[in-house]
Amino acid sequence: MVRAEPGPLNAQTGAAEAAAAAAGAPVKRAYVQRMFSDIAPRYDLLNRLLSLGIDRSWRRAAVHALGWTRKPAGRYLDLCAGTLDVSAQLASESGFGGRVVAADFAEPMLRSGRGKGPAGRIEPVVADALALPLAGASCDGAIVAFGIRNVAGLDAGLEEVARVLAPGARFVILEFSTPSVPLVRAGYLFYFRYILPLIGGAISGHPTAYKYLPESVAHFPEREALAERMRRAGFTTVTWRALTFGIAALHVGEKA
Repeated sequence: MVRAEPGPLNAQTGAAEAAAAAAGAPVKRAYVQRMFSDIAPRYDLLNRLLSLGIDRSWRRAAVHALGWTRKPAGRYLDLCAGTLDVSAQLASESGFGGRVVAADFAEPMLRSGRGKGPAGRIEPVVADALALPLAGASCDGAIVAFGIRNVAGLDAGLEEVARVLAPGARFVILEFSTPSVPLVRAGYLFYFRYILPLIGGAISGHPTAYKYLPESVAHFPEREALAERMRRAGFTTVTWRALTFGIAALHVGEKA
């Protein structure tokens, strides 16, 4: 487990580091951990504002796709859990009687989410997505919302999730995508590349976090390519569907 290092990025050096991190350079792990630690206090506010609240419906869809009703008293992993929105959503579902292991390596994010969800159902854990402190086949399902593209090794991250899942358990990935319809795509890219960084930077006070976001999405595999990476990592019956004109995508696979 790794503790986050405090201290905001310098605006000049941060831009280059953000671009390198988005492209998958070795600096990615340290940059992402530090960046999310810095923006944790205003992360929830910015999520609601920048997505116009649509992110809530996306998370509900992801939790539904997890199929937790097959084992309502099971143990579930919320990977890159951030401020615990997904953990709280799952733990608050009617009929859910299990526990959610909320893993994130940016401890300030987990602290910002304290108090969400019913008491005793969520177990926050400061942990790296590439080295989870969980036994093999110990989880009955896993979910990651807007976090898998931030992992410093996509294939290794997918394999680590497969390791901790029981056979037949589902893995759900909710992630940003790029719309296919040209007009929607053009408007989305303009907002994502120019408007979002301005608003995000002004409110978060962070010079590069919301410049890293669109660049990291641009470098992330397209929807079918991600599905194929999941299959190679050991997941079967992998499917995906676009959400809200393709702004986001929901992938679902099962541990072989």
